[in-house]
Amino acid sequence: MSTSVDRFDLVERPRRLRRTAAIRRLVQENRLSAADLVLPVFVREGATEPIAIGSMPGVVQHSRDSLMRAATEAAEAGVGGIMIFGVPKERDACGDVAIASDSILAEAVRWTKQATGNSLPVIADLCLDEFTSHGHCGVLDADGNVDNDATLAVYQQMGITLAEAGSDILGLSGMMDGQVGAVREALDDAGHLDTAILAYAAKYASAFYGPFRDAVESALQGDRKTYQQDPANALESLREVRLDIAEGADMVMVKPALPYLDILARTADSVDVPVAAYIVSGEYSMIEAAAAAGMIDRERAILEAHMSVKRAGASVICTYWATEVARLIK
Repeated sequence: MSTSVDRFDLVERPRRLRRTAAIRRLVQENRLSAADLVLPVFVREGATEPIAIGSMPGVVQHSRDSLMRAATEAAEAGVGGIMIFGVPKERDACGDVAIASDSILAEAVRWTKQATGNSLPVIADLCLDEFTSHGHCGVLDADGNVDNDATLAVYQQMGITLAEAGSDILGLSGMMDGQVGAVREALDDAGHLDTAILAYAAKYASAFYGPFRDAVESALQGDRKTYQQDPANALESLREVRLDIAEGADMVMVKPALPYLDILARTADSVDVPVAAYIVSGEYSMIEAAAAAGMIDRERAILEAHMSVKRAGASVICTYWATEVARLIK
C-alpha cells in the first residue's frame, strides 16, 4: 500500500488552530473567571448544622456557622458574590416575617458580612415565596390572586430591611410589574442610594425550579404562570428588560439559563448594563444525576454548561457550583 498522500488544495484549514492545547488556549474566544460566579445559598432558621437537600446532592440548608464557612471559602476561591435565600421557621399569608429586622434572611446577610466584610458582595433575595404560607411571591387578594400593587408595598419594606442589614445588592425575583421602580424609590427615600438592584427581568414559569422548592420548603399552591413568563415568548422578555432598566435596575437577570440561552443572547445584545443568568436547581440536579449514573463526565459537563452561558453573553453566572468551578478554572 502506498504511503504517499494526495493533498487537497484547501485554502482554509481551521484545524491548525486546534492542534495543541497551547494554541487552543491562545485563540479561545470566551474565558470563565471566578469573578463571574455568584454562589446561591440557603440558610435555615434555627439550624445548628447543615441539612442536606435530597433533590440537590451536595447542596445544604446552612446554619449560621456553616454559612460563614461557605462564604469564607467562596471569597478565598475568588467567587464574585453570594446570593442568600432564607428558610424561616414560620410563614403567614402576607409574609410578614420577611420585613422583620431579625428575619432569617436579614440575619444571614449580617453573618455573611461579618465573615467576609466587603470582599464578597452580598445579594439578598427580595421575594415573598419563602415567607408566605401559600408559597406565592406576593400578597393574595380576596379571590386568591396575587395582588401586584399590594405586593409592591411589602417589597418596599423588605428592601429597606435588607439594605439596613448590609446587603450590597437586592435580587428582585418576584416578577411583579413595577417592582424595580417601587423598591428603588423606597431605598432612595430611606437613604440607601448605593444599594444596587439586580432585576430578575426575564424569569420564566419553568419546570426546572422543582429542587429549589424543596430547598426553601415551599408550600406553593397552584402555579406562578400569572406573573412568571410563558416559555413560548421571547419579545416579552425584551420588554420586561427594557421596563426594569427604565425603572432603575443596575443589572438584569435571565432565569433559567440553559433552556433560555437565546433569550440571554438577545438580552445581552440589547442592553448596556451587566446581564446575569441563573443555572437553576433543576439544571444542577440533572447534571449531578447523570454524572452519578456514569452517563457523562461530571467536571467536563459542569464547565461546558458554564461556558455556554458565558458565550451567550452573561457577565454574571449564578450557580450552585460557584466555589467548585472557581477552583477548577484557577
